[in-house]
Amino acid sequence: MKSVSTPHNIFPIRESDCVRRGTNRRKGRTTWLAPSSAAVRHLRYGRIILGSGDAPIRFPTEGLETGLICLNGGGTVKTGQGEFELGRYDALYVPRDAEVEVAAGEDGCDLAEVSAPVDKYYPIRLVRFQDVQQDPTLHFRAGGPASSRNLNILIGKNVEAGRIVAGVTFSDPGNWTSWPPHEHAEMLEEAYLYIDMPEPAWGIQLVYTNPREPELVVVVREGDCVAMPAGYHPNVAAPGGSIGFLWMMAANREGLDRQFGVVNVQPEYAQGGSGLEASHGSAK
Repeated sequence: MKSVSTPHNIFPIRESDCVRRGTNRRKGRTTWLAPSSAAVRHLRYGRIILGSGDAPIRFPTEGLETGLICLNGGGTVKTGQGEFELGRYDALYVPRDAEVEVAAGEDGCDLAEVSAPVDKYYPIRLVRFQDVQQDPTLHFRAGGPASSRNLNILIGKNVEAGRIVAGVTFSDPGNWTSWPPHEHAEMLEEAYLYIDMPEPAWGIQLVYTNPREPELVVVVREGDCVAMPAGYHPNVAAPGGSIGFLWMMAANREGLDRQFGVVNVQPEYAQGGSGLEASHGSAK
């Protein structure tokens, strides 16, 4: 079988550099993936978890464009460009050099913070999950009988940005996702954050450049995060439960490489396409 080529200065695929467990267990603002501590060059992932009575959290984006994606509860995000209410799976794109304040709603808030360095300034943009559901190039079913899933692009071609792309995918029970296996390491690095998987749900995540000798095969549960610096990265849900994840990507070249669905499918499965073709239409 053919192995995938990887870009130079890429990180090795090993559990200590790629896997972070239980990122949903700490309150406050935490950082889980960053170039100084994980197998990523541009992509950063953090979490903001506040209870209803907690004080707001304030921080500057500095040189990072930032996507804030509400995973649970709801809250208010204030910036110099306005005040934005976020509900579940809503997303807010915040430009570099902004001041941000996050306050929890009455049910608390749980936000994923996805960011990457950019040279240019791009405008702030609120994306409602409800609006994503109405656009067939942002929300669609992908895969066949054993790999059917619900895919939602939150920050993609609908948002002007430099590097980051993000969305949420939910499998049918017991199904594979990211199938057929694909990779895009020459253009985008990626990480999966597993969400909406209440106990006892679990899954298995693979990341490999050689299908016969996979570098990473790990059990994943809600709150875990796996970085994918290179290689094919399919996963599968345990029978009786679904695997759900927030996928987050950062383009290697600002602007030029920020393209969703441009992938290399593992050759022996490439005849039927990538399964992501619906995303190539014109966004509303």
